[in-house]
Amino acid sequence: MQIVRPVNVIDIPAIERLLVENGVNVTSLPQDRERLADIVSLSTKSFNLEQEAVEFPFFMFVLEDLETGSVIGVCGLEASAGSGYPFFNYRLEDLIHASHHLEVKNQIPVLHLSHELTGSTVLKSFAMKPEHKHSDGFALLVRARLMFYCAFQSLFSDRLCTEIQGVLNEQGESEFWNSIGQKFFDIDFATADYYAGVKSKTFIAELMPQHPIYLPLLSPEAQETINREHPQTQMNCQLFLAEGFNKTRFVDIFDGGPVLMAQKQSLKTLKDYHAKQIKVSHQVGGLKYLISNQSLRDFRCVIGNLVDGVGDTVRINPEIADALQLEAGTVAGYSML
Repeated sequence: MQIVRPVNVIDIPAIERLLVENGVNVTSLPQDRERLADIVSLSTKSFNLEQEAVEFPFFMFVLEDLETGSVIGVCGLEASAGSGYPFFNYRLEDLIHASHHLEVKNQIPVLHLSHELTGSTVLKSFAMKPEHKHSDGFALLVRARLMFYCAFQSLFSDRLCTEIQGVLNEQGESEFWNSIGQKFFDIDFATADYYAGVKSKTFIAELMPQHPIYLPLLSPEAQETINREHPQTQMNCQLFLAEGFNKTRFVDIFDGGPVLMAQKQSLKTLKDYHAKQIKVSHQVGGLKYLISNQSLRDFRCVIGNLVDGVGDTVRINPEIADALQLEAGTVAGYSML
């Protein structure tokens, strides 16, 4: 059985191996042990909010195979984008340039530096071993964060977003960055991405050009990548779109990748979400659900069979109850897979 649970400090070496061995490049998961330890520490304090005061909580989860004890995936949920600082993206708009004398009218696409999404809840820091991406574990890792969101809605914004990795060339470079960011920083995409991971995006965004950027002035290769996802993230996009997220006019300031956004009331997981007391039974049957406990500090989420009968109780088997650290009479949250 696979389970999503809060990260802890002993997971750090496994997360490092996951990133290095699988060539994972996620800005918010830097391959820097000190920075990674800081992120895990913040997450631990955030899950312990009942005892700890955390101004801007960040929750990191791991996907664990209970049979082997191995960590096969990781993901995060940031309560408030920007953590008190502006959360920068580019916003795509069209400007009309017209001359009545010359009888010319052109619609020109431009990019505006924006921090309109500051304060949104952000789904981020997703990484998973490739061999597991076509299993139920993929949906579990992506959507367990939304189960957590459903259980503790008061901690989060009604607006959610996620930044999808943009298109890179054969050399692993971003043509978007090469056409914009590199002109102002004289550093390559990999270096900029590393700095953003160990520091923040804010310090780079504050040095980016504040004036509108006219897309026709960028290289054709850069223009082609804007608001397009990396082929390896297409499964993520499809799942988010099915969940109720939509593509927006916002794109990432580094690689031009799309920003998906959803309002709380449009989330499929939330629409299907219920919380009821459990009965533990060896004969369950039923359908597959995302099932979680209601613990902030010791949150657990699995995919398993559940029978939702009449009344205020549901039936699950002992294995699922043990994995979720639940006893008969305690409450489980569940949503259709």
